[in-house]
Amino acid sequence: MFVASEYQPDSLDILNHQGSVQQKLEYLLENLQQTYPYICRIAIAIYDALQDQLKTFASAGSSHPLLEHYQTALHEVSSLQHMKDNRFIRVINDIGDELGGGESPTQHTEALLKAGFHASYTFPMRYNERFLGFVFFNGAEKDCFQGRALVDMDMIGHMITLIVYNERSNIRTLIATVKSAMLLTHSRDPETGGHLERMARYSRLIAARLAPKHGFSDEYVEHICLFAPLHDLGKIKVPDSILLKPGRLEEEELDEMRRHPMYGHELVDALINNYGLNGVSHVNMLRNIVLYHHETLDGGGYPEHLRGEDIPIESRIVSVADVFDALTSARPYKPAWDNDKAFAELKRLAGNKLDRGCVVALMDCRKQIEEIQQRFRENEYG
Repeated sequence: MFVASEYQPDSLDILNHQGSVQQKLEYLLENLQQTYPYICRIAIAIYDALQDQLKTFASAGSSHPLLEHYQTALHEVSSLQHMKDNRFIRVINDIGDELGGGESPTQHTEALLKAGFHASYTFPMRYNERFLGFVFFNGAEKDCFQGRALVDMDMIGHMITLIVYNERSNIRTLIATVKSAMLLTHSRDPETGGHLERMARYSRLIAARLAPKHGFSDEYVEHICLFAPLHDLGKIKVPDSILLKPGRLEEEELDEMRRHPMYGHELVDALINNYGLNGVSHVNMLRNIVLYHHETLDGGGYPEHLRGEDIPIESRIVSVADVFDALTSARPYKPAWDNDKAFAELKRLAGNKLDRGCVVALMDCRKQIEEIQQRFRENEYG
């Protein structure tokens, strides 16, 4: 007997395609609201274990993000720390009542109440025993996280965990491949791991400060931090005789050294194609950082002698972060400068070589700079 089949489109097929975490989050919320219209927001905060920092990353469902470019030490938020340590999911069906016992509201809680959200479901993201951060679901009605909704939130929380893990895993694969290539080719850039950690975080400070002016999302800011350490990728193709030369380079050697941004750009494309990493979001940002981080506002940089705002903003950000850390780090040819002397040099270069807005943004973050320098300071091993 013939039985007619019914075919339905895959409503979540977009999750299998290229796209940012932000785009996928918006699509998940849109589908979720077909069943739970009162769930109005999903947000992700990711965890940086090296600094014990929880950072806003992406959100969907609020016309104005409740907290943008915000980060805090996880150990200072006892409820979230408790959830991480004990693998608990937290359900609050009346946010106002939860604070009725006299507990002081956090900045996040105050923002939720002001935006009209009354319930929350918080899901710790964990994959292969590695803690990634939290997913926050917020409802416009009290008592909306009960019964079947709890099962569905758990399922979607795991889906978002996989999306975030896949995105971060692709980037880690890219970075690990670069490091492996450097070892295999015996190319040894004298820059230390500490330098890369510091300048990546300086880049994030600058990007977060400039975000309101340029409209950077949290996801965009985070990717600048992730991609900044790859800026000198092309140096793995520069011969050691040039890269490690202790004295002054000859003109032909300088020409070869100045090709490293182009080498890096070619390597990025090769790595993405060879390792199937086309799903890495914001990949054009990585290309711009690698290719243009030695351009200067006056056109005297390389490889394309771009001027002013023709230089992509992410390249200008990384350039300032890179120069600042080079000035404040000891090198075989110079001692480390203190921050005041380095700031004075940045101000001298601002508007001519370096982007003035990026310089001011970094100088406005002195306390955070000192914390980064303390945490990632050099030792006898680099």
